[in-house]
Amino acid sequence: MKDISNKYNTLRTAIASALLSVSPKSIKAIKNKSVPKGDVFAVAKVAAILAAKNVPQIIPYCHNIPIDFVDVNFEIKMGHIIIKSEVKSVYKTGVEMEAMTAVSVAALTIYDMLKMIDENVFIKEIRLLTKSGGKSD
Repeated sequence: MKDISNKYNTLRTAIASALLSVSPKSIKAIKNKSVPKGDVFAVAKVAAILAAKNVPQIIPYCHNIPIDFVDVNFEIKMGHIIIKSEVKSVYKTGVEMEAMTAVSVAALTIYDMLKMIDENVFIKEIRLLTKSGGKSD
């Protein structure tokens, strides 16, 4: 684990995204709230927030940091679901891993909820869109 004891607390933000490919049948089921496991976006949002708050428990070298804000949004495009998460903290190290873990777990949650109705759902991309705060700012 990297020593961050000499760093100063600053506002750190990160935005990450994930992209899922899904069938029109899945999109219809999500919109109609007829997915057998429940409200896909509500469940995925809670899973993403919990994931962001628990990153040090699953990624060994991540610091346990205070999370001040997590937001998760979903956008349905033709044949795709775009997940975005923004994470904020006032601390000594960034929140990129928290934002990327949030969208990753949201994508996995959606995959799990849709797999019984969509054999072609797959996660295409997970990436960091922006980060700010600390030395890079």
